[in-house]
Amino acid sequence: MIELCHGLWRADTPQRAERRQVYLQETFFAVRVEPFTREMGELAARLDAEARTAGVTIPFADLQIGVTALHLGYEIVTRNLRHFQMINGLMVRHL
Repeated sequence: MIELCHGLWRADTPQRAERRQVYLQETFFAVRVEPFTREMGELAARLDAEARTAGVTIPFADLQIGVTALHLGYEIVTRNLRHFQMINGLMVRHL
């Protein structure tokens, strides 16, 4: 949710902001927003520690999104394959 809303606030024209606002409204109507739970936080902490031990840093927002999907058994569809493919067990498909 944060990444989607972030794009709205970074719009460089009022027209782009309006299009993004409409997109967000449609997306939030169609897609369930899941809570980030304690179990997800524990999983994120473990995966982050394992990645950093291996010399890899997963950006926090992508880690949070990926862990949520992994925990709930969802697939990620994204243009950002690089970050999400670092999360073992996560189903990732290119958009």
